[in-house]
Amino acid sequence: MSIQRIEPGTRMSQAVVHNGVVYLAGQAALDKEGESVTAQTTNILERIDALLAAAGTDKSKLLSAQIWITDMRDFAEMNAVWDAWVDPGNAPARACVESRLARTYWNVEIACTAAIN
Repeated sequence: MSIQRIEPGTRMSQAVVHNGVVYLAGQAALDKEGESVTAQTTNILERIDALLAAAGTDKSKLLSAQIWITDMRDFAEMNAVWDAWVDPGNAPARACVESRLARTYWNVEIACTAAIN
């Protein structure tokens, strides 16, 4: 039973593959800190696409997603980006909650799991 760690660090790995499933750490907009919810969500989904590709899968295989947003008034803005990105007919199980995030300049964080192709 093997475990593959993608972009491992001392505190956490950005993704872990085990038993045909990839588990992504919560992704924040590292390249769009302090920018709009649209810009941050777009950046996060690009990061997710890259991590899924590194694991050998893609967004059509998403199983679940957890989204944290700092202000539910931005829910529609975040959803506009999400809806344009998610693979039609393959939407994952999803939860979205309002929460304070680790950095004040982050407005959105997304974690997900996906099956490996």
